[in-house]
Amino acid sequence: MIKVFERLDAVRLLTARWSPIPLRLIVGFGFMQHGFAKLSRGVDAFVAILQAMYVPSPHVMAWLVILTELIGGLMVFVGAFVALASVPMIATLLVAIFTVHLPYGFSSIKLRAISPSGPVFGPPGYETDLLYIACLVSLVLSGPGPLSIDGLIRRRKTNLRAVISN
Repeated sequence: MIKVFERLDAVRLLTARWSPIPLRLIVGFGFMQHGFAKLSRGVDAFVAILQAMYVPSPHVMAWLVILTELIGGLMVFVGAFVALASVPMIATLLVAIFTVHLPYGFSSIKLRAISPSGPVFGPPGYETDLLYIACLVSLVLSGPGPLSIDGLIRRRKTNLRAVISN
C-alpha cells in the first residue's frame, strides 16, 4: 500500500509542473473572448453600459477594460509576464464583482424558468469572477509552467548566467 502512495507522489511531482498550462489557456482565452465580445458589439455599446452605471470617463474606461481583457488575456494565454498582467485583470474582476455581480449573489447560474425555446437564466453572480481571480493568483504563485514565454526567458537568463560564470 505504501508503494502505491509513493508512486502517486512521484506522478504528482512529474505532472505538477504542467498543471498551470490548462489554467493559463482557459483564463487567457476567457479574457480574450470577453474583450472580443465587447469589440464585436461595438465599443459604444459598452460605453453606454458604463455611462448608465455612472462610471467616470466611460470612453476611457471602456477601452481600458477591453485592452486589459485582450492584451492581458493574450499575455496569460502565452505565459508572458503573467504576474504583471494579472494585476489589471484582477482589478477588472473586482470592479465587476462590486459594481455588477454582487447584488445577484454567489451563483453564476440562475435557472429562472424553462420556456418552449429553452432555459431562461437570470443575471449571474460573482462565482465566475472569483474563479478567474483564484486561477490568476494560482498562476502568479506557481508560475506559468512550461511552454510559456516567462519560462523561456527564465531559461535564457539561467543559460546566460552559466556562460558568464564559466
